[in-house]
Amino acid sequence: MENLRVMNGGDIPFDVLSRLPTKTLVEMRSVSKGWHELISDRSFVQAQFQKTGLTLSGFIFQEKYQKCLDDIKTFSYMPVNADSKVQKMVLGFLPEDVVILASCNGLVCCRSCFPTQRPTIIYVCNPLFEKWVSFEVAQLDRFSNIVLAFDPILDPVNTSTNFRIIRIQQLENEQEELHYTFKIYSSKTGTWKESNEVCYSKGNLLKNKGIYAKGILHWLTDTDQILAFDTEKELSLLISSPIPVLEFFINVPGTCIGESMGLLHFIMICEDGIIVWYLEDYFETKWMLKHSKRLQVIEEENPRIFFKLHKSMQQKLVAGMDPLMDPLAFKDEVLLMRVYSTIYFYHTETGKVMEVCNVASLGPNPYVDPSVIPYSLSLVPLNVSLSRFDSNSNINPSEN
Repeated sequence: MENLRVMNGGDIPFDVLSRLPTKTLVEMRSVSKGWHELISDRSFVQAQFQKTGLTLSGFIFQEKYQKCLDDIKTFSYMPVNADSKVQKMVLGFLPEDVVILASCNGLVCCRSCFPTQRPTIIYVCNPLFEKWVSFEVAQLDRFSNIVLAFDPILDPVNTSTNFRIIRIQQLENEQEELHYTFKIYSSKTGTWKESNEVCYSKGNLLKNKGIYAKGILHWLTDTDQILAFDTEKELSLLISSPIPVLEFFINVPGTCIGESMGLLHFIMICEDGIIVWYLEDYFETKWMLKHSKRLQVIEEENPRIFFKLHKSMQQKLVAGMDPLMDPLAFKDEVLLMRVYSTIYFYHTETGKVMEVCNVASLGPNPYVDPSVIPYSLSLVPLNVSLSRFDSNSNINPSEN
């Protein structure tokens, strides 16, 4: 066991262990010092990611106050493991309370809470190992849109862990044209830069902001379009949704976007049922229908959970009323959705429904545009160096 220390891709133990899932490898790290060193080695981490990828571990749910500009400092974690319960959490290893902004391939991006008397701090961390890097960002407010782009395949982690932070802002030019601009922070250089790319759109960004799939970030808007931004080429694109959700329905359908198998997915819940598409071609905007299940069938299969679900969805909602069914987030064929006042997992591969919790257990403001973010366990290490906070942290130059 102790002689396993440094191996390469040609060694049998290296090859066998690198095919195991992350959760198993985390437990095996405690077997011996040799196993710990092997599983922590960057070449091993890269090989394990290439062979097994990442699987969804759960969803992070964080509320917002409706009128108060202060941030809620706690969040709920919903494991997809049927044997695990919803947990109230904070990232206690960080030096302060934070708001969750995004997650990408096992890394989580968050910011310091408002109100604050100093510049806002952005943290990128791996909660599994309780490690982080951090840097200051000037002129950030509660409504700023910050997302994380990180891909161990496109940017291998066998030598270092490099990620990008993208700040997207909607501005208005002299001709009163609304457009989006993009600022990019690179952990490799420790600096921000303003992208030359500009995307003209009147659409407002909705939930599931910054879904990452194969080098491209995606934002759902309220204009039947999805805004896409290629983080490498720094090019943007407006993609039409697979169906105009603002037409043809009794009530405006609930929608969200997500990622599975490296592909962008569009999920819609309407009076007809739960419908899922995936984007096959960006430039031709070619969507493929992947899953569809009528509400009557879901109700018949789950009579103890749902009562008159289809009939209720057929009725016209009162203006300002929360939708009866709301898709909150999607990842790896798992849809997190709210039906009435209960949260459920819906598995698109099997069509099975699993109750998670009552909305009231998530806090007093669960309906007010919550942040709902998928999370996957990852062995990816972070480069860390001494800072004014702790040896875990790394403060880089502020945004210009």
